[in-house]
Amino acid sequence: MAWKPSPGVEASTPVTAQARCYSRGNVTLPGNTVVVALSGGVDSAVAALLLVEAGHRVVGLTLRLRDESAPAASAAGRCCGPADLEDARRVAAHLDIPYYVVDHSEAFAREVVADFVAEYRAGRTPNPCVRCNERIKFGPLLRRARALGAERLATGHYARMEPGADGSPQLFRGVDDGKDQSYFLFAMPREDAAAVLFPLGGMTKEEVRARARAAGLPNAEKQESQEICFVPDGDHAGFVERAGDAAPLAGEFVDGDGEVVGRHAGVHRYTVGQRRGIGLAGAPRYVVSIDALTRRVRVGSREETKRSEVDVTDVRWFGAARPQTDLRALVQVRHRHQPAPAWIEPRGDGARVRFDVGEPAVAPGQAAVFYDEDRVVGGGWIA
Repeated sequence: MAWKPSPGVEASTPVTAQARCYSRGNVTLPGNTVVVALSGGVDSAVAALLLVEAGHRVVGLTLRLRDESAPAASAAGRCCGPADLEDARRVAAHLDIPYYVVDHSEAFAREVVADFVAEYRAGRTPNPCVRCNERIKFGPLLRRARALGAERLATGHYARMEPGADGSPQLFRGVDDGKDQSYFLFAMPREDAAAVLFPLGGMTKEEVRARARAAGLPNAEKQESQEICFVPDGDHAGFVERAGDAAPLAGEFVDGDGEVVGRHAGVHRYTVGQRRGIGLAGAPRYVVSIDALTRRVRVGSREETKRSEVDVTDVRWFGAARPQTDLRALVQVRHRHQPAPAWIEPRGDGARVRFDVGEPAVAPGQAAVFYDEDRVVGGGWIA
């Protein structure tokens, strides 16, 4: 029978013979299909390649996350834009797999972009990649994959999903220390973990690039962006100002005694631990804390940014129930930070983290992720 897309699904290539042997509702796909989330980048392309080579029936699917009529959406080299959708289509054609696009732009604007703006205006430092993985890329994407008749979802993340002693899925760091993305994945719905595949978890970036070249993938040489996808110029403060309301954000710099030492252009321009861009004369100063209500940014020495304890809210315990006793873990408070040894004290739906040694630049709003060596134990949001 002829394929007809479900609401919100755009067929970007004809359904091939490979995709005619499974029917569910008004979508025709094969049984035991793996849907690969294609971003247009080389990582997800190689994830799809590896699954095709392993004999899986593979379908490519891309989430359209932004309004393509917006100026930022057309920026070259940033994920989620029209150029990336075209690159994903080219990869699917090269691999001879069906490819579909699903519009999630409204949910992305509501759950990720609006959260980003609100957090910065509240004097916090958000992590939109964690929010996107939590609220957009796994639960909703896996549900869409299952609606298409697929049983598994694969992405190009550098992380590993392996069975624990009881057979339940456990999340581990990727073997490439420089590319590991497990920090961004701790909040993915636990119930979805068994259906998720990370084909690149055991590979380095160099190996991925080499496989792409060897297979002649059309985006084998595509460079990756280090910026947030919806802030393509890297100007976070400008984005917040354009997207937020008219409430004032400018205020005063104060020292540890509360004395005013200067003026600033807005609390959204700073994050705890920041040194560059403060613009105050004298000895180097760091952002120690931010009070959005008074619009005061406290500055001081790097030593003053250190915290021996921090509360973490909305903790997700990955692969297991909430521990009943304190536990030892390595705690990572930013993506690029070195994990620090600490005691974790579970408290209701949160936890208190007690570091062995004071940890600098612990910014409210960022994620704190708990590790047992390379295994993700859980994580939450720094209060």
